[in-house]
Amino acid sequence: MTLTMYKALSELWRRSFHEPLESIMRSRMIEWRRQPAVVRVEKPTKLHTARKLGYKAKRGFIVVRVRVRKGSGEKPRPRSGRRPKALGVKRIKREVSKEEVAVYRAQRKYQNLKPIGSYYVYEDGVYEWYEVIMVDPMVVLRYRKSSIQLPGPTTRRFIRRIEELEEARLPE
Repeated sequence: MTLTMYKALSELWRRSFHEPLESIMRSRMIEWRRQPAVVRVEKPTKLHTARKLGYKAKRGFIVVRVRVRKGSGEKPRPRSGRRPKALGVKRIKREVSKEEVAVYRAQRKYQNLKPIGSYYVYEDGVYEWYEVIMVDPMVVLRYRKSSIQLPGPTTRRFIRRIEELEEARLPE
């Protein structure tokens, strides 16, 4: 059986810690750590995954790489008075997944774009990187391409969750 390009890419990423990809990603990590937390990139790092999520190399589609800090959520330690018996500082579980945090940050930076999908790219000891595929709805509406899909069910769930968090955060 012959391998298609996308199948070969997915096989390569599945064995990501082996020779061909590891050296490339190590050099990229050095570059990525120095970049800001939310960066627009020319092309997706994992092309096969981006295509599955609806990315097309057309006008109106952009890919944003988002850096999220690893680890569980932490509450501030009580500083004054007696300390509680169980401080509850370190092992706090996040309400929102890191991927949802990445989508939220990308959406905050590019407010006129809608996220249509996101996926995990890589991690080091401190950070995890996600790529968020975003589309400009005005471009999609202008060209009226039926092949271009606006946000899918997973991303709609992320967007709904982000809106709920923003409503809870805003005092009325």
